[in-house]
Amino acid sequence: MSYTALYRKFRPQEFEDVKGQEHIVTTLKNQIRADRIGHAYLFCGTRGTGKTTVAKIFAKAVNCEQPVDGSPCGHCPACQAIAAGTSMNVIEIDAASNNGVDNIRQIREEVAYRPTEGRYKVYIIDEVHMLSTGAFNALLKTLEEPPAYVIFILATTEAHKIPITILSRCQRYDFHRISIDTITARLSELMEKEQVDVEERALRYVAKAGDGSMRDALSLLDQCIAFHLGQKLTYENVLEVLGAVDNEVFSVLLRQIIQKDITGAVRTLGELVDEGRELGQMVNDFTWYLRNLLLLQSSEGMEDVLDMSSENLAALKEEAGMIQPEILIRYIRIFSELGNQIRYAVQKRILIEIAVIRLCRPEMEKDYSSLIDRIESLERKMEKGVPVQTDHAAPDRQEAPKAEERPRLPKSIPDDIREVIRNWRSVISEIGAVSRTYLNKAVPTLGPQGELLLVFDDRNAYEYLNEDKAESLSTLKSMITERIQKEIAIGLKINETSERAADAFPDLRQLIQFDIEIEEE
Repeated sequence: MSYTALYRKFRPQEFEDVKGQEHIVTTLKNQIRADRIGHAYLFCGTRGTGKTTVAKIFAKAVNCEQPVDGSPCGHCPACQAIAAGTSMNVIEIDAASNNGVDNIRQIREEVAYRPTEGRYKVYIIDEVHMLSTGAFNALLKTLEEPPAYVIFILATTEAHKIPITILSRCQRYDFHRISIDTITARLSELMEKEQVDVEERALRYVAKAGDGSMRDALSLLDQCIAFHLGQKLTYENVLEVLGAVDNEVFSVLLRQIIQKDITGAVRTLGELVDEGRELGQMVNDFTWYLRNLLLLQSSEGMEDVLDMSSENLAALKEEAGMIQPEILIRYIRIFSELGNQIRYAVQKRILIEIAVIRLCRPEMEKDYSSLIDRIESLERKMEKGVPVQTDHAAPDRQEAPKAEERPRLPKSIPDDIREVIRNWRSVISEIGAVSRTYLNKAVPTLGPQGELLLVFDDRNAYEYLNEDKAESLSTLKSMITERIQKEIAIGLKINETSERAADAFPDLRQLIQFDIEIEEE
């Protein structure tokens, strides 16, 4: 006899065997017990959550000669014929390949004939969202007023693609993603029946990799068992087969990134490539690891939410104190973008290495989150007594002398302006959301009369603050006064040069920071 895949061999045959969908199973069983069976049902949910399985069980239950508490007995001729796929009363249609008007017309002709045996003819239309517009229109009238002996069960993974006229004629049931605990318990139960020795930790990883789908989890477990046939299935075996990476490696990689150790991080990636790890899965798992770290930082009591061992949780708590949430969000953003790019990329390794270098070298970016990372990196270097290089221009560039002259400008900046710039971020953080957004786009520089001059590339930002001058600038001045106990003059200017404002005007934030570094050094 040929081998049968686990997900087919252990497909639930009764409502009691369906896991993770108790809200749907209970409702359907109550309808059968009370003989309140509807004429059209819509089963929605992600792949592998039991839509087609529940549809077949429901078809057996409504035709069962001796139902038990709303569930099919499984022994009568009707149940056995439906389970074997030989019943004339249950018609399964794949809408992906039978999506035309002619296919629906055939159904309309068939429903005129009563079932040869049993009470109901059940039409299960899978992936119903694939039907054409004409096919949906042809189905409307039959779906609204079918004969009393006909039941339609429509299954789909994309309910938003179904016309509202179809939705309004069906009882809708949303299948939930199955939890990791539920999948793990089911896998453990089936492994006992199969007499396969497997570690609990390995089952939990397979359940997590299933991503809410029982069928996917069973298929992955089947693959792992086949690779290590006759051996105990361990956590390391599962990682090897699935090309996945252990959390300990993620911990090492994250600490190298935090320490800006590009050489070490690239070497760690090289080791993963040499071991044959699947790089796309590695990016997804590392993003998930960063997400767990951010959750742990965000609120107390997140230990119950995170699904990991006590050892990994202890390491995660230690890492939570090593990195700021803003920087962590930047890491997640970069790796989330990488996850989309790497899916169809040929040189996946190069893309990952570039992403890691971006994490280790925040000065390569100019956004707000990278600025925080740059400041923290500079502070860490200063604490260790490492001289801070401020001129990154190439020695053979003609602009180098200008870059050297700029640090001398702080000597001509008034003390009150210096104090404002040192507190600039905290000052504008207390202002209104719209004004704060526009002020973040300004380049603060020194005006011709010694005033604080805000230069804008964005004309909308300039015009908004200029028109709302009485309120926004007044609020800004008052907050500055509270901070430094002095009043200062503030001017607005639109950048009319061919360069960006950050290049055409000295940015006091960078110059003041430079001055602080030189003094402390």
